[in-house]
Amino acid sequence: MDERPERAKGETGHGPRAGGTDFATEAFVAHRNLLFTVAYEMLGSAADAEDILQETWLRWAEVDHATVREPRAFLVRITTRQALTRLRTLRRRKESYVGPWLPEPLLTAPDVAEDIELADSVSIAMLLVLETLAPTERAVFVLRDVFDLGYDEIAQAVDKTPAAVRQIAHRARAHVTARRPREVVSPAQTRSALAAFQQAVETGDLQRLLDMIAPDVVLLTDGGGVVRAALEPVVGAEAVADVLSRLTSATLRPAQVNGHPALILRRGGQIDTVLAVRLEGGLISGLYAVRNPEKLSRIDRETAVGR
Repeated sequence: MDERPERAKGETGHGPRAGGTDFATEAFVAHRNLLFTVAYEMLGSAADAEDILQETWLRWAEVDHATVREPRAFLVRITTRQALTRLRTLRRRKESYVGPWLPEPLLTAPDVAEDIELADSVSIAMLLVLETLAPTERAVFVLRDVFDLGYDEIAQAVDKTPAAVRQIAHRARAHVTARRPREVVSPAQTRSALAAFQQAVETGDLQRLLDMIAPDVVLLTDGGGVVRAALEPVVGAEAVADVLSRLTSATLRPAQVNGHPALILRRGGQIDTVLAVRLEGGLISGLYAVRNPEKLSRIDRETAVGR
């Protein structure tokens, strides 16, 4: 794929610093949160997204910036191409992953929740839906439906024609719509449910837990083969409540994770688990417990995401 920019007719660049290091740095920093979010939504891994940003910077630094018409679009193109390459490698790696795979959770600022579309796009539930898309479909969906890029821009990023991108976008959107949670749940509703859930867990009130979770609730636990976790999804209210009743020795604290209220569990002062939930019909229908230590290294500090 050719990442060389096209010079606009009669264009002279962006001023005296257009081709210099200052311009390159300023443009990259200005769009860094966007680029990280694009990479993270494509990969579900903050560590891999950071690697992609480093690769993007190295390629961006080598560009003749005087020939770049739209730095944002050009940077997104580099990031998308690098992320697509990494995504295909990760998919092969996930085939041998021990137990359920969950995205790497991010501690996010409270204002992320105010951007409903952004919060929805980085939620654990949505990232799991995106996992079911083919790599190019995932890239097109993220760039079009989350970041509202034009079809021509996306076509350059994924090396397809605009017409093909339109078809891919339509197919990906239908796929996501069929699988994403249909009920819109406010942050206040989630916080209230989590507060009641936390109290039930801390007091060991099994009946209260059973009253809060849907009969067909699903619990996914990601230990990555490093720490103890269920190797298959735990399905059904009684089975899930039994697992949750063992958390009484942990300290639970509310947090803002991937733009939504969640709980962080600590044991012996160390982060043990990040627990996110999905609500439907007033009941908890899904729980996502990330325990893999490699995925918890960033959860003690906020990660900036943005559009």
